[in-house]
Amino acid sequence: MRKSRVKTKLSRGEAVLVTTCHFTDPSLYELVSLLGFDCVWMDMEHHTYSLETAAELMRAARVGTADIIARPAKGEFMRMQRMLEAGAQGIMYPRCDDAAEATEVVKWAKFPPTGVRGVDGGNPDMPYLSMTLADYIDTANKETFVAIQIEQKETVDHIEAIAAVEGVDILMIGPGDLSIRLGVPGQTTHKKVREVIERTAKAAADCGKAWGLPVGSVDAAKEMLDLGARWICFGGDIVFLKTAFEKVQADFAPLGFTFQNRLATKASGSASQYEN
Repeated sequence: MRKSRVKTKLSRGEAVLVTTCHFTDPSLYELVSLLGFDCVWMDMEHHTYSLETAAELMRAARVGTADIIARPAKGEFMRMQRMLEAGAQGIMYPRCDDAAEATEVVKWAKFPPTGVRGVDGGNPDMPYLSMTLADYIDTANKETFVAIQIEQKETVDHIEAIAAVEGVDILMIGPGDLSIRLGVPGQTTHKKVREVIERTAKAAADCGKAWGLPVGSVDAAKEMLDLGARWICFGGDIVFLKTAFEKVQADFAPLGFTFQNRLATKASGSASQYEN
């Protein structure tokens, strides 16, 4: 079984850098993993591809060193199990309400006696019946990690209790969704959001857990690292590609080239798209 790069680095007190893959070309997952990123965020809360497609993307990532953290939709506990069997090292659980729901996530992500995850063994995570059942269960419980997202106004009063749940490894703020629910949509640096960030940082520190969030710049990442964050998510393929194409247009415009850019008048969302 693959050892989790994320869990290894967090256990040493090191920060991890996560990036998002939006597109479903296996070559992209292969590339990002071979480049040595700590983790790839696979988002199946918002994206429409199937678990079968997800399994192929995870397979491509295994040629490199990156972990996969897969995000199901809220309440998709059986999908979590299949994501892990397909090879995800971690689960990112969105819009968690409280400690009881966080406990439920851990239960479905871990085998007995810690949780209630069902066993198969003939899948890529073991991989393919290559371990004794006892070793598989023990290793999977140690190497699988759980990130619980703080994204709702109602969740704020439960942050400390969520941090205290055994088996929760990371408290992950979703600044985009959180800003909406706090009544300041898109204002991810607003005082109301900042207060939640600081409360999360303290709760995580008190319980010996990691915490973090998506950021829109290197400067923002440094600020969060200085606050104690060790889980930093930055950008994604669709953002990087859009930015590169926009640079081509900016570079070639002085030569007389013109572009009928239908996105140019839209509000820029390149960073905020991955602050959720």
